[in-house]
Amino acid sequence: MPPPETRPRRSRRSRRFRRFRLFLAPLVAVLAVFAGTLAGSPSAAGTAAPVSVPADLRDPRDLGAHVFRGRAFDTCHTPSRAAMSAWRASPYRAVGVYFAGRGRACPEQPHLTTSWLRGVHRMGWRVLPIYVGSQSPCVTADNKRHVRIDSARPRRQGRAEARDAVRSARALGMVKRSALYLDIEHFRGSAACKRTTLAYIRAWNREVRRHGWFPGLYSSANSGIRMIEKARRAGQDGMPSMIWVARWHTRPSLYGEPHVDPAAWRPHRRLHQYAGMVEERHGGKRILIDRNVVDAPVAIMGPRT
Repeated sequence: MPPPETRPRRSRRSRRFRRFRLFLAPLVAVLAVFAGTLAGSPSAAGTAAPVSVPADLRDPRDLGAHVFRGRAFDTCHTPSRAAMSAWRASPYRAVGVYFAGRGRACPEQPHLTTSWLRGVHRMGWRVLPIYVGSQSPCVTADNKRHVRIDSARPRRQGRAEARDAVRSARALGMVKRSALYLDIEHFRGSAACKRTTLAYIRAWNREVRRHGWFPGLYSSANSGIRMIEKARRAGQDGMPSMIWVARWHTRPSLYGEPHVDPAAWRPHRRLHQYAGMVEERHGGKRILIDRNVVDAPVAIMGPRT
């Protein structure tokens, strides 16, 4: 490079033009990309196929889901129809029911019938169906250790239990495009344990979705939800359509969970269980419940047969 005193001097106008050109270059690039997108759209070329929106970014209502937004409660034993009628005086308008799965804490559900579901639906209630199947090999709850996932065949087990969930929901009168929520209780353990748990969840999700239903995941914010969000960010498939975050002793918040990207799992794909094992009385009926806030798909009842 020649010394400064021998370099040709640029005019002020040429320096302004150079700065303008540097500013203009990225703008031209963006416009070129935009023009290419338009050129591939049906409005610009009648023979071009429209760009599809990934299912996990679409409004689930456009895919056939029925969405509930508001307060919900869940309880181990499905309440009687009389209790559900009395609780119309409560702030809740949706109820979580443990409809199937070998890991249910309350396997006996005498009130949970097709007639019950139709009856509470007519009252204005919406139902969140919860399936408690096999649990993580490193589940922390003592009463879940007898139903741990088989580490040798987590995917096969996940598919089989997904089919059981769909069959059980159909037997209760629910139909396709309903939500089914897999309950994975809190776990803590090795990387191998987490891989097994994730393999089971992904297989369950894929099989439920293959049958035409919406798979959701209920789990602790610090274990299952944290793990599934990490998998989503890594670009893995087989993710749930909805997440039900269990984080107690906090205010209800659909988008305040620190382990989850605020821009993910939307629209209408989140639930938050913010309190558990609390007694409430409404209409003269006392029930031990967990409290939830919801913006997500629910069960759809089919026509009478």
